[in-house]
Amino acid sequence: MNQQRHLSYPAAIAIVSLIFFAWGGMTSLNDVLIPHLKAVFAMNYAQTMLIQFTFFGAYFLMSLPSGSIVSRLGYKPSIVIGLLTAAVGALLFYPAAKLPSYGVFLTALFVLASGITLLQVAANPYISLLGNPATSHSRLNLAQALNSLGTTVFPFFIGPLILSGAVLGTEQLAAMTPEALATYRTAQAQSVQVPYVLLAAGLVLMAVLVFALRIPPLREATDAADGRHHTYAEALRRPHLRWGVLAIFLYVGAEVSIGSFLINYMAMPDIGGLSEATASRYLVWYWGGAMVGRFIGAALMTVVDARKLLALFAVVAAVLLAITMGSKGNVALWSVLAIGLFNSIMFPTIFTSAIEGMGPLTGKASSLLVMAIVGGAVIPLAQGALADHIGIQAAFFLPLVCYAYIAWYGLHGSRLGVQALPHDAGQTPARAMH
Repeated sequence: MNQQRHLSYPAAIAIVSLIFFAWGGMTSLNDVLIPHLKAVFAMNYAQTMLIQFTFFGAYFLMSLPSGSIVSRLGYKPSIVIGLLTAAVGALLFYPAAKLPSYGVFLTALFVLASGITLLQVAANPYISLLGNPATSHSRLNLAQALNSLGTTVFPFFIGPLILSGAVLGTEQLAAMTPEALATYRTAQAQSVQVPYVLLAAGLVLMAVLVFALRIPPLREATDAADGRHHTYAEALRRPHLRWGVLAIFLYVGAEVSIGSFLINYMAMPDIGGLSEATASRYLVWYWGGAMVGRFIGAALMTVVDARKLLALFAVVAAVLLAITMGSKGNVALWSVLAIGLFNSIMFPTIFTSAIEGMGPLTGKASSLLVMAIVGGAVIPLAQGALADHIGIQAAFFLPLVCYAYIAWYGLHGSRLGVQALPHDAGQTPARAMH
């Protein structure tokens, strides 16, 4: 049989998990680019934050086109195209640094993020479909754990290459002659060339590997396997997907919001009284906790219902936020840092729950879920506005509400065939497609 010539599911999972590791690492390098390019182009923070705005903007703008690519071409070709697109973006860092030009840097970042968006749309559902549906949540949690490992490893090894030159302060730059200043900025900009060319080469190699190997096509979960044209509106008629899109939006928003305020929060005199440099070292407990939790979660989900575990973790995260809002000192500090451990399983578990039973609509469902990652840009802005008026500690009420919704989604909204809310009365509940 032709199917026998394909790689085994475990081998295919290993290959795709390597891609999760790579895109996690590339995403984390934005945190290195922000201080680096700020120094190179002597920008303020608002201008520098265009890096994150461009990255999240690519998720929002390119998710639906990526879903169309997956629906028409299937998972394997889409993964190859995503890797090659990301490679082109990484290569564009070379001319951006050669000029140097911030606009070209942002263009390169947008292309790179567009490739990662296609990888997200294709690889997240693909790995959840590889094998027994009962363990799909565990597989995606394990792959996301490797993604988190990439976010830890890449800045550690590649970050020093990008930040190899001494970053001078405003007074030192002001004292330099125009010629010396131009030489300094060119040298700083060009320090990104070698790392990103090497990243591009690695992405091309992975694309060749995926193209050459016979990974299972799983065309039955794409539009290509169905003679009927499917729409995004049709996908959104499934309540468990619709509530899942909102759950991803709120989860990513809550996770990024908490992480964005941690340093300032821990520096508050009645919380930690730490310097910003010292507080930054505590971030490993928040983001590292998410990585450890995903490995633990992948194991737990082989014996515990994933949706119930999602609800439990969301409730614990909400309780920890309530504790940090109502306490001071070490209790407030460590309760907020501990949330990272319970964030761990949320994204992959929401994702696999939302695409379950979607059949040929899986590609479109995936693109809608990836599009919802834009919550990481919206919710932090809202929490920032709250913090300006009521303070950082009280503003944690916003992510607390997000976790309350996620708990509801785990217990009720994620169920196949869940009854629609009142305004959806009369619609037929979605059933699992086998």
